[in-house]
Amino acid sequence: MKKDTQLTRQHIIDSGYTLISSKGFTNVGLSQILKYADVPKGSFYHYFKSKEQFGEEIISDYFTHYLHSIDELFSTDEGTGLDRLMQYWLRWQINQSDTCENQQCLVVKLSAEVADLSESMRIALDAGSSAVIDRIATCIETGIADGSIAQMHAFDTAEVLYQMWLGASLRNKLSRDPRIIERVLDATKFLLAQPLHIAD
Repeated sequence: MKKDTQLTRQHIIDSGYTLISSKGFTNVGLSQILKYADVPKGSFYHYFKSKEQFGEEIISDYFTHYLHSIDELFSTDEGTGLDRLMQYWLRWQINQSDTCENQQCLVVKLSAEVADLSESMRIALDAGSSAVIDRIATCIETGIADGSIAQMHAFDTAEVLYQMWLGASLRNKLSRDPRIIERVLDATKFLLAQPLHIAD
């Protein structure tokens, strides 16, 4: 792909992300995306065969950047495994605040909306979420190895924590009560300080 072509494609994806992360997938029409991106309809269909495929590409692009930011955080030599993991949750807490203008979590925004609407978008969200959980599990293993996190099943704990934070984030959207995220942060510290027993 030529550089100008790559830039145009990425510009359309970035424009779509801005609209969809704010308004949702079904509430944003193709005409809105074209107007916001300032591109003709033909340009859109040159890169994307449908709005559904466009949504899938937005999700994939979002996770590419999100996972890169996690890798940068977890790969540092500063602090313990627990320090790095708690820094991740603190970032999540900040991103859920009403005053934050950073990227919104597409998993929180789109999961319930598109799970029954688009199989390809559901799979993209699930694959991205699974990759996040894997990275959290690896960081937990690092914490167990350096003694900052209690002995526990790393993957099961990572899955429980991720699901707990997603649920709290959805609840926070409904209530707009920052104490919800504060409580889940405290619960996270508690879970990492003692083994998590999950029945088979």
